Amino acid sequence: MTKVTAEQLATARGCMLGLMLGDAIGATGGAVPASGTLRATSAGQLACFTVEGIIRGHVRDAHKGNTHPAGMVWHAYTRWAAMQGIPGIKRWQEESWPDGWLAQVPVLSVRRGSAPATVAALQGQQMGRVDTPVGTSMGAHGLTRSLPAGLCDWWGSPPGPFAADVAAITHAAEAMDAAAVGATIVAHCRTGQRVEEAVERAQRECGAWPERPARLPLLSEALAAARMKPAEATELARLAPDARAASALAGAVYVAASFPAREQVREALLCAASVPQGRHVAATAGAILGAAHGVGALPVDLVSRLELVWVADTLARDLMTQFVDGPSGNGYAPPTDPHWWERYPGW
Repeated sequence: MTKVTAEQLATARGCMLGLMLGDAIGATGGAVPASGTLRATSAGQLACFTVEGIIRGHVRDAHKGNTHPAGMVWHAYTRWAAMQGIPGIKRWQEESWPDGWLAQVPVLSVRRGSAPATVAALQGQQMGRVDTPVGTSMGAHGLTRSLPAGLCDWWGSPPGPFAADVAAITHAAEAMDAAAVGATIVAHCRTGQRVEEAVERAQRECGAWPERPARLPLLSEALAAARMKPAEATELARLAPDARAASALAGAVYVAASFPAREQVREALLCAASVPQGRHVAATAGAILGAAHGVGALPVDLVSRLELVWVADTLARDLMTQFVDGPSGNGYAPPTDPHWWERYPGW
């Protein structure tokens, strides 16, 4: 019997499916076709591999200890790149690699846009860290793929530092800050806080870290703009003028605060996607609103058309299951699911 609560499941599924929905709507520029599949981009694909890497990291920690969680996510990204046929990617095993169940999903092998900073770091075979970044990119992929880090409590520490570690694998300082604050917003939203309150708390908490405070003053401006001039395309375009992670988060905060009600998620994502740099804004807003309102608030007619709906939903469920129930077992207890290690090898 699972110990995962209905609320935990609803917020995790809401965050993941909201991210995927925003990613897919963003790819259309807000002009969603009346029918047909809504495809993921590379941002959605990488978010899936982030969650898989997190689960595998937790499995490894339970069985072997001495786990570097961000390193497990790095390993997940190399599997994504290998499946995509990207040259120059290190093989971690000579046989049966890439492994795990995501490697059996054909659509994850299909190129859906570029992720240049991520690919460059993987090809260079050098994983960046918060204190030693390997690249200079401040791009939004560092944010969007890191947002699921806000869905769990990480080894007794807040999710923000872990999200920064995930972004630091391939991106520079500003993207790390956006990832840290973004994941912390998600973490507060999943506990029932209103979006505006979650943003303000995330800013205070991340700005007070003693070793490396993360400060994004544009978020306060985004909240103020949502109060004074909500849901205006010109304001959104001003707050998110480019493809930086900080811009995507500011735009997402503006959108989420402009459309705070449960029944406004569709309108919010269409607004987010309507500006020139709205693709990552929409994905980020979807993750935040999904965590805040739960999966039941997402428009069913659009979610049911998502290319990766089953993949993302399964990952969200399995993330909660692993962290709450631990079906893989550990060094002292046998697994409750004998196939879990095959699905999520913790090596």
